Amino acid sequence: MTTPSSSTTVVPPADLSVTVSRAEAHHVASAGRVLAAAFVDDPVMTCILPPGPGPDRERRLRSLFEAMMLSGPLKHGTVDVATDATGDVLGVAVWESPRAGSLMLLPLQLPRFIRALGLLGLVNGAVMLHALRTCRPGLPHWYLGEIGVSASARGRGVGSALLAHGLARADASGRPSYLESSTEKNRALYRRNGFLELGLIPGLRDAAPAAMMRPAKRKEPSVAS
Repeated sequence: MTTPSSSTTVVPPADLSVTVSRAEAHHVASAGRVLAAAFVDDPVMTCILPPGPGPDRERRLRSLFEAMMLSGPLKHGTVDVATDATGDVLGVAVWESPRAGSLMLLPLQLPRFIRALGLLGLVNGAVMLHALRTCRPGLPHWYLGEIGVSASARGRGVGSALLAHGLARADASGRPSYLESSTEKNRALYRRNGFLELGLIPGLRDAAPAAMMRPAKRKEPSVAS
């Protein structure tokens, strides 16, 4: 099976030109900052790491997302970054491929997870992860774990560019895509991109993310003239 190019240039609205490509090790810190800012008010993340005073929570979220990327997705080439002409990271999408589990390198990142969450947060995170994984499809699929855009680039097509890049990769592999969405605004975006709601995921306290799945799109054979 063929895969799309690892880099594709997209021109979203407002004349903001970005390049979506596979993340490298030097992107991790910037990608962590983007995701931490994007998820600071996310209901699921709030269940894992409740809000606290000052900038400490965002710092801990940044460390958490760095550990998550380094625990598997970065190694497997399924972290995508959207960068501008200067190389600044404007958006990040973290996927898990059908063949590679996201927890393979987790033990190596355990100290970072503990620093980010503390022992209670680590327990909360494990409970949350178990609840989410229980609802995932049994068939092989691409899993979109996180997608976020920097505040300065929101509403300018960066998230759509990242999503299109990942879905093209999934379509090329012939596998469906799956995600959980915590807000109606985000669910509307995913529905426009072919995702179907499977229902709300139970057992997550105040958070009620919806499970969503999108079948792979088959390329129509060309008709010879």
